[in-house]
Amino acid sequence: MTIIINMKDKIDERKLKVAARLIREGKLVAFPTETVYGLGADALNERAVKRIFEAKGRPADNPLIVHIADFSQVHELAREVPEEAEMLAKKFWPGPLTIVLPRREVVPKVTTGGLDTVAIRMPAHEIALKLIELSERPIAAPSANISGKPSPTSAEHVVDDFYGKIECIIDGGETRIGVESTVIDLTEWPPVLLRPGGLPLEEIEKVIGEVRIHPAVYGKKVDLAKAPGMKYRHYAPNAEVIVIEGPREKVEEKIRELIAEFKRKGKRVGVIGSGRYNADEFFFLGNTVEDVARNLFKALRHMDRAGVDVVLAEGVEEKGLGLAVMNRLRKAAGYRIVRV
Repeated sequence: MTIIINMKDKIDERKLKVAARLIREGKLVAFPTETVYGLGADALNERAVKRIFEAKGRPADNPLIVHIADFSQVHELAREVPEEAEMLAKKFWPGPLTIVLPRREVVPKVTTGGLDTVAIRMPAHEIALKLIELSERPIAAPSANISGKPSPTSAEHVVDDFYGKIECIIDGGETRIGVESTVIDLTEWPPVLLRPGGLPLEEIEKVIGEVRIHPAVYGKKVDLAKAPGMKYRHYAPNAEVIVIEGPREKVEEKIRELIAEFKRKGKRVGVIGSGRYNADEFFFLGNTVEDVARNLFKALRHMDRAGVDVVLAEGVEEKGLGLAVMNRLRKAAGYRIVRV
């Protein structure tokens, strides 16, 4: 049985203590963050962490992010904490930034996907921070979705994937950002962007200078994943996804051509973007890149419920949050891209 705790309107610490106790007992609790919902377990409990991988169907070499509520916990989890980590934490924590550091022995290798590094972040969500504080544990939490599928931005998405399979879901309403955290590796110099996310790269470079972008961000295959989202297919609905990239007018023209082409083949066609189209299903993502990021995974899940065969997605400019949006879209499409 799965307990659902409703905290859309206000935090009930008494109810949160129930979820915190479950974390201490090695159980699984899904909870909201500012980015997406996480599927949490005690990061230092090897058996509990293994249950995350089992529930999600997640490959064992795909590392998890460890969530903390106080910067002092970084020193408990990492062997070395460079000045750059302190600078970034002071500026951006709590927030959608994950920092990769050398792992202390106390962190089980199951949590880090077998790596000698650990990925750490402090979420900017009152429920998440209170849960970590009350559980008195760092919480390992990937996104609370079946591995490879679109990430959850509401408790309803988590219920769809995990009701009856985990012990608790905390409903804190819809998430604010809608794409996962940005991941920066500080074990190399210059630092490396492993995954673009809710904190734009431009903001990070203002604090620590040059950051190299890992080729995996643009789709290069890797043998070793130092962060989630680098190695395996992610974010994909059941339908085939095609991303159309280029100048706005040409993108809209090409999408209309493709709609007609797929309809002639008897396919149900969905479109996600900000234009207007005569498709079987259309999901308006919004007028700003922040709106697009917030609505992207909701749109992909909507297309699953609508039962379309093909999803055509408008590309966006790779600036600010746009880099994260395009990373997610291209992965959802398996890099099926039409450039116009």
